[in-house]
Amino acid sequence: MIRILKMDMTNKNQLKKDRLIKGQRAAKYSTLTNLCLSIIKGFFGLMSGSVALIADSIHSFSDIFASLAVYIGLKLSQKKPDEKFPYGYYKAETMASLIVAVIILFGGLEIALQSLNGIIDPQPLKLPLFAFLVAVISVAASLLLTRYEHRIGNEIKSPALMSDAKHSLIDVFSSLLVFTGILTSYMGYLSFQGVAGLMVALLIIWMGLKIGKNAVLVLMDASIDPRIIHQIKGAALAVEGVEGVNGVKVRSSGSYLLGELHLETKKNLSVEKAHEISDKVEEMVRKDVEKLETLLVQVEPVKKDLIRFALPLETRDGLNLVPSTHFGKVPYFLIWEVHSGEIKNYQIKDNPAQYLEKKRGIKTAEFLVNENVDVLLGEEVGESPRYALSGKVIHFISPEGNKTEEIVLNTRNIIL
Repeated sequence: MIRILKMDMTNKNQLKKDRLIKGQRAAKYSTLTNLCLSIIKGFFGLMSGSVALIADSIHSFSDIFASLAVYIGLKLSQKKPDEKFPYGYYKAETMASLIVAVIILFGGLEIALQSLNGIIDPQPLKLPLFAFLVAVISVAASLLLTRYEHRIGNEIKSPALMSDAKHSLIDVFSSLLVFTGILTSYMGYLSFQGVAGLMVALLIIWMGLKIGKNAVLVLMDASIDPRIIHQIKGAALAVEGVEGVNGVKVRSSGSYLLGELHLETKKNLSVEKAHEISDKVEEMVRKDVEKLETLLVQVEPVKKDLIRFALPLETRDGLNLVPSTHFGKVPYFLIWEVHSGEIKNYQIKDNPAQYLEKKRGIKTAEFLVNENVDVLLGEEVGESPRYALSGKVIHFISPEGNKTEEIVLNTRNIIL
């Protein structure tokens, strides 16, 4: 049985829409900020002859395309699933992250070339004070933009916006290096501008490779965080009725996760009971994994190697007597195990509910549940205890034979 489990769609869709709108707004502000910084740094870089400032201007200009890519990715992510894209457009965000990575790499290479020219043929600054002020403004603006994008990206769990925030953090360091390069150039160390630019380039290339690697892994449905697998498995195993969990798979789709798992349950579960277990698994998993968008659950009955049986008895001399036809007020139960056709570990236990005035059947059922009984051999079971036992997936089977010993031997061929 396979079910795709979802949250309340109205609230969920509104929440996603609000998050993506916030991300769009942040990407738009980032684009405008980088446009202004690029123009200012480029203009004063050319006027002053600062190689480091021109390199930083090229970097900021590449940021414009990166922020636009994030904006477009977040815009596409808002589109509803359709026939062509049944899983939605969430991976547009990841595509945006990959585009950001490529732009970062090209920008880093361009800055490296400019910086090498500055080392080989250093030139004195023409307007050092203006270049110095622009570098200070660039550091402050980049720092504020980084903090803003990181806060919004973390709030809406957007990988593209978080990537752009990391990119903006590089701008802070690169602007600091430019500031240092301009200051040392003013002090007479002309070649240090080129060295500063080259250090910025190496930092940018490293970050571009890192962002690109994560984006490619997501696009290839790689399992990036193994801890989420363990979280899902642990949450599912905590649900009563789940015998085992396997085939847990999780893949990222933009800001969200798509998961699937196989549940092993007892055999002969009713459809209602299987649905109940699946719903509980969904509830427990969503508590631990907030970013989960859908959970594909396949319920599979597990074949038990060891089965525990219970048979009501009137006396402790059970093997040579006719078993009891009662349930709640029966004094004893013979409990044994069958493993691969071999009978083992049989014992006679007192029924703790036999002397009760009320709810004897319910208490007897609880006793059998606590004894981990899989099969009750008997027929006279009231409606309430029968419901309690079936809820715990304990099976009812009519005993085959007249004597207790005969009944026990015939259980060797029973398979659940």
